[in-house]
Amino acid sequence: MAVVDMNELYPIGDVARRTGLSVSAVRYYADAGVVTPAASTLAGHRLYDVSAIAQLELVRTLRELDAGLDEIRRVLAGEATLRDLAAAHLALLARHEARLRSRRAVLSVILRQDSTAEQVTLMHKLVGMSDDERDRLIDEFWTEVSAGWEPPDRMVEWWRAARPELPDHPTAAQLEAWIELAELIRDTEVRQAVRRELHEACTTGAGPLMSSPPMLDTLEAATPIGQAAMDAARERVPPDSPRGREVADRWMEWLSGIFATPESPAMPDTSEFRIQTAEHMLAGAAWDRTPSEGPFDRYMELVDAVNDVQPEQFPYEWLAAALRASALPVR
Repeated sequence: MAVVDMNELYPIGDVARRTGLSVSAVRYYADAGVVTPAASTLAGHRLYDVSAIAQLELVRTLRELDAGLDEIRRVLAGEATLRDLAAAHLALLARHEARLRSRRAVLSVILRQDSTAEQVTLMHKLVGMSDDERDRLIDEFWTEVSAGWEPPDRMVEWWRAARPELPDHPTAAQLEAWIELAELIRDTEVRQAVRRELHEACTTGAGPLMSSPPMLDTLEAATPIGQAAMDAARERVPPDSPRGREVADRWMEWLSGIFATPESPAMPDTSEFRIQTAEHMLAGAAWDRTPSEGPFDRYMELVDAVNDVQPEQFPYEWLAAALRASALPVR
């Protein structure tokens, strides 16, 4: 048995003051076999050495981190490390935070919508969906939207590619967006409305031309040019600069090719055509600022919200200014 230096022992009251624990808590940990006193007086009063005080301070810290007594005993006995304990509790905390975010999302929607008990049950189920379950729901939606007509395959690929992907630790806002999106695409009337909207867009007016494979190829070819315009606008490049003129020239070269015919390989690129195109750009800017009302637009907005994506707006005004500047003679 180890010899104890009685001059380095402290009564339980001193131990409580040093550790910030109550006297009853110090007694409790001794009775539970977590930190036992080093000795006791003839009258039976417990005495603690410096090592026991350090252990009690650790116990207090771990208890504040919600560690259990069995876990603490293993750490003090050397059967588990603090790293092991921290890893286990961090995983528990992550799951707890996920549950709290889910509850917050559901409660926020309840307050906003004045939901019924049935809707609350459904929302709770939607929040708890797995990745595979969410994917199946999205696939079912697009299968029904595409049924009964033959939309262009490439358009269907684009539509299906725009899908929500919740991260491992979504925010409450992302969960709220997912709840609204899931409720939206489960609605039979919404599915029918999206089908009518997309069917009309692809089959009436200029729809057949705009959704034809050659036109889709042409539109895809404009992607790098549009990106160059967005980069220039974001970087505040002057529209009348050499770089602005380069973007305008690339845009006009692409646009002239759209109107090419066997008799005329490309529409003449004139100053008048550039100014007219600039006017169309400004009209496009006005259209882009018009709030979207269709269910398909709402679907896309919610997908972006779930994915925490801020879509970059096309710089209609910047490109219009670049086209106007490029229509002037080069000095």
